[in-house]
Amino acid sequence: MRKAFLLLLVLPLLALAQDIRHETTTINIEIPVRVFKGNAFVDGLTLDDFEVYDNGQLQKLEAIYLVKKATIERRNETKIFTPQTARHFYLLFEIAEFDPRLREAVDFFVKNVLVPGDDLVIGTPIKTYRMKGEILLTAGKEEISRRVAGLVRHDALIGYSEYRAILDEMKPLAQRIASVLEGASSSDSDFHADPFLSNIVPTTGLSIEELLQDYSQLQDRLQSLRVIDAGKLLEFARYLKIQEGQKTVFLFYQREFLPKLDPKILAMSGAKYNDNLDILQTINGLFQSYRRDAPFNMEDVNKAFSDSSTAVHFLYIAKPAEKIGGLVMAEQSEDIFSTFSEMAKATGGLAASSANISALMNEVVEASENYYLLYYTPAGHRADGAFHALRVKVKGGGVKVVHRAGYIAD
Repeated sequence: MRKAFLLLLVLPLLALAQDIRHETTTINIEIPVRVFKGNAFVDGLTLDDFEVYDNGQLQKLEAIYLVKKATIERRNETKIFTPQTARHFYLLFEIAEFDPRLREAVDFFVKNVLVPGDDLVIGTPIKTYRMKGEILLTAGKEEISRRVAGLVRHDALIGYSEYRAILDEMKPLAQRIASVLEGASSSDSDFHADPFLSNIVPTTGLSIEELLQDYSQLQDRLQSLRVIDAGKLLEFARYLKIQEGQKTVFLFYQREFLPKLDPKILAMSGAKYNDNLDILQTINGLFQSYRRDAPFNMEDVNKAFSDSSTAVHFLYIAKPAEKIGGLVMAEQSEDIFSTFSEMAKATGGLAASSANISALMNEVVEASENYYLLYYTPAGHRADGAFHALRVKVKGGGVKVVHRAGYIAD
């Protein structure tokens, strides 16, 4: 079974990019920009309202275009550019369980966002699918929505089967450990394990050391599935960079939990095993919450996606934790949330969190479909491979300006 959380979703796409060449004689910088007053998009701005800074130096802005969906609604130019507004959408799903509201989110996207000519890529835990824009002309949106939701549900079930199986083993094992730490079997203590969970894994007769070792091995197996491959992310960013038009990534990520002992039971273990430091340290090490640091330089990844001029929207599905006697289902995805929230910010995208994935999709789509394209020719440009930080200001203030963090001079 292939590992989950690897984000290997773009491998089939890379072959499509190999024969594309991007040639230019003049360096023009394009910046997609969204401007909000409260939650409302501000659509009345002109060339004179913006200031653009490249590595802190004010630039001469040469054109702005107001774009709604794939249509240029208004032009304001001192130099004529040819904006590419064809839309490429990437829906990437890292989910262990299919939430029925995800079907509603997909349905909303297909029926209210997609139009003929749009390019759509669906990335699931096990496969990548590509839908060309002309399919919208031959297949009904109802049928497309049904197929997309079906693919995501099917692939999540298969792609995360090992992950779910490990969690199913860990829950009753953690309950058994909690029972032992209370100083008695669950039958003659105040602790009452979930009878269904307790019957899944036969742990009767094992010592506390053996129980802890089994739990540790399961925990290691689970963590081995939670890997972010920086190399694949960078490959994805390079692929996106050479795609003409406007590129939007919707990354759906489902909140993760790990079964840990109730803090009251942990406190009991201190008194019960205060003369056995090995057991005490093992218990505390296994069941205390921890944060995993990103195993790569996130700054490099953020710069690569910013350089690709792709808006990455991070939709975090905050499903509620299970309630299991004697255990606390501790969240284990703060690190993922932080990593991809930073990526969204660096690309001028949005990060949103809710248990209602359909509402999340509506919120992000509403905030992302309208934007400005700003153009300027950087003075004294040198192709030295350095990252140039961008800053866009709207004169007068009082608004929120969202845009990519910068570009690489190449």
